[in-house]
Amino acid sequence: RQLVDTLERILPPSGEFVCEIGCGHGHFLTAYAQARPERVCIGVDLVSERIGRANKKRERAGLRHLHFIRADARLFLQVLPPAARISDLYILFPDPWPKLRHHKHRIIQPTLLEAIAPRMLPGARLFFRTDYEPYFAEARQTIVEHPRWGVTEEPWDFEYETVFQSRAERFHSLVARVK
Repeated sequence: RQLVDTLERILPPSGEFVCEIGCGHGHFLTAYAQARPERVCIGVDLVSERIGRANKKRERAGLRHLHFIRADARLFLQVLPPAARISDLYILFPDPWPKLRHHKHRIIQPTLLEAIAPRMLPGARLFFRTDYEPYFAEARQTIVEHPRWGVTEEPWDFEYETVFQSRAERFHSLVARVK
């Protein structure tokens, strides 16, 4: 119930917001919110310590339209108010779970794509980036094969070098839309 109350308090009347799943310490979304003050931004992460650090960045920057929430992504999507819609979604450098027996934990899964699709505004985009090529190939294939999603050739709309991106020799990016 606390998550529902928080969402009802922070969502704008339009219900539109930008979301980052796995926001970590909030570097990317804080930079995004500074560049786009007209957009409500919500970062979601499982780890309390990360959310605490992200909220400190938010407070220091004075960004009242930026919010960080500790929650599982699937639960977050389930409890969104009916009128809430994601205008753009970022999933940046998620845990690649490289061992085969752990692949079931990867965030880009058909079930998550199915849960996200009805929550997206028409024309909204999913931005995915990873430095682990096998995960990128699998995620791309999962999106291509999903009946509700398609990969586009659109450029990345906002660049900000994250900690993981700065450490990567190479990284791979894609943009997808609901069909």
